[in-house]
Amino acid sequence: MLQLAINILVTASNMLLLAVSFMLIYRAVKFFHFAHGIIFAWGAFFAYMFYKMLNLPIALAIPLAILAAGLSGVLIEIIIYQPMRKKGSTGLVLLLASLGLYTVLQNVISMSFHDSTKSIHSGQISNVQFAGVYITTAQIIALISSVVLVAFVGLFLQKNKFGITLRAVSNSTYLAKISGISVSKTYIVAFAIGSTLASIAGILVAYDVDMTPTMGMSPLMMAVVVMIIGGTNRISGIIIASALLSVLLHIGTWYIGMQWQEAIVFGGLVVFLLFRPKQLLAK
Repeated sequence: MLQLAINILVTASNMLLLAVSFMLIYRAVKFFHFAHGIIFAWGAFFAYMFYKMLNLPIALAIPLAILAAGLSGVLIEIIIYQPMRKKGSTGLVLLLASLGLYTVLQNVISMSFHDSTKSIHSGQISNVQFAGVYITTAQIIALISSVVLVAFVGLFLQKNKFGITLRAVSNSTYLAKISGISVSKTYIVAFAIGSTLASIAGILVAYDVDMTPTMGMSPLMMAVVVMIIGGTNRISGIIIASALLSVLLHIGTWYIGMQWQEAIVFGGLVVFLLFRPKQLLAK
């Protein structure tokens, strides 16, 4: 049971960081930016490129990978989404564009790095054992990083001017504009922060379980479910939803098998929406 609890905690931390990054962007632009999943993968593959292919020190390769992937997310907003908005594209059209982007950019990774599994760690990952429980050093790093980064984002949104601006844009784009807020700049900042967090999440996952070009979509869908259940108004809702979904996922796969994990997650979402159509902490 203690091992199960540790596994639940690790999975919840992985879901949490990606869900918060997705929530920041969704809160601003109000559509599901599914290309976010490829930013998650790009973080890992940029780290692989800088560290394994260009032989840069890991202390330099990781920050460069985060910067490159974060910038990629910003460029998607500037080059793709902004021109589409100026032409009057609806949220549905932008969502479809994001799905197309995900497919195209995933194939770019496949062409550039091939489809074989890649690794950014060197050799076997060490395990930490206590009270009969095993946890890898990579999982410990991921757990601590997720908690620290999510706490930082929470404080940033509450205390920083951008947090107030983001809430204003989220509540009403029209009122934000007539109040003198630059909505387009708010979108760019949201994409910058969200993409940076997603790239970190991708690197942390890849360091633990390796990487493939298709690694982004399944974790993103888990993050979307977490955001739908937890809502976009409070990070505390995302935290609780991550924990609940992780419990459901591990207990479900324990009894019926790993191959059913996505069915378990989306089945849980359907049940939640049937009994509580609003988000977890909605008043």
